[in-house]
Amino acid sequence: MNDGVAVPAPAEQAPAEQAPAEAVPAGPAGYPRERRPATVKEVRALGHPLRLRILRLCGQRELTNKQLADRLGKDPGTVLYHVRQLVSAGFLEPAPVRTGDSGALEKPYRSTGRSWWLDGGLEVGGTDLALAPLEAFGAELREAGPDAVAAFERFTLHLSHDDLAELDRRILAVLDEFVETDAERSGQPAHGGIFVLHRLAD
Repeated sequence: MNDGVAVPAPAEQAPAEQAPAEAVPAGPAGYPRERRPATVKEVRALGHPLRLRILRLCGQRELTNKQLADRLGKDPGTVLYHVRQLVSAGFLEPAPVRTGDSGALEKPYRSTGRSWWLDGGLEVGGTDLALAPLEAFGAELREAGPDAVAAFERFTLHLSHDDLAELDRRILAVLDEFVETDAERSGQPAHGGIFVLHRLAD
């Protein structure tokens, strides 16, 4: 299950305020799915690094609010606030109630995987929202440690608007293929990543 949000080249129009749509159905033969613009509510829900970390963790396994708080080193009340924001936006959902190690009933959450199938939007929320994915990724990488880095490329490219759109399309197509087939590799180690292309300062 993938919990990242795909953010291709910024859309020309800001997303309209509307209720979260239902999960996007698979296309012919189950692939590819069709993306849609993120709503303002969805953009805001994804615009906080702690919420993105919660989403990533619940994409790996079903976790309770207490388990999330313990893993993130945060107050359970603070984590619950962010969990509720993600549930309201359709990015998290309650998983079946289970019996914990102590015998008490637990209410875990899991990622819906919906965030991957959204287009753009983070740029409309200003710097804080746009940088939230980078902050979340940095925290995840620090937690995993430098030995966790499996691949790394750093580059400079001169791109026209059309070049940028084509590069983004190609990279996203490869990622989509792996996301669509990820369940087939659920027994393999989980890897997180982020692709960011930015203009260099003059």
